[in-house]
Amino acid sequence: MKVFILAASILFTFQFSSAQTEISGVTPAKTIEVNSTTLNFNGAGLREKFFLDLYAGALYLSTKTKNSKAVINQDESMAITLDIVSSFITSEKMLTAIDDGFDHSTNQNTNQFKAKIALFKASFNEEIQIGDHFVIAYIKDTGTEVHKNGIKLTTIPGLNFKKALFGIWFCDEPADEDLKEGMLDLN
Repeated sequence: MKVFILAASILFTFQFSSAQTEISGVTPAKTIEVNSTTLNFNGAGLREKFFLDLYAGALYLSTKTKNSKAVINQDESMAITLDIVSSFITSEKMLTAIDDGFDHSTNQNTNQFKAKIALFKASFNEEIQIGDHFVIAYIKDTGTEVHKNGIKLTTIPGLNFKKALFGIWFCDEPADEDLKEGMLDLN
């Protein structure tokens, strides 16, 4: 009996660890294609506020890491996906959250990025609905692209902007600590 329980336990653990993560009804892809580069799922989490599920976020990298500073600073192609799971996310609330995120990420030094932040925020001007899928992809030697539901909205050049942008989720005061841990697969 002990052997059976041990074998069942090992099998369950293996199946659970190899199963794809589901976050608030969203199952992130195992890989995504960004500008002819395949990026691998690193981890995923849920952005919550006042106990409300807002969006599922997933991080995609060439090489898996648990190091938030590496995610911010690497000059390598990578992407974050945001899948909206709540009607409480509106364009106006997203824009406010973006401003707050850049303030935390840059230690209140957003002036150098003012025009680029405005370009990024324009990607969220249209009303946001449950089921909207955003891909925020940094492409080495190109810049940051924002896609909504498969449509490219903008490209913003610059590694320094990418560092400030990815810092929203991975700086010392991220948008959501649990989301950060999930995307870094620290849970």
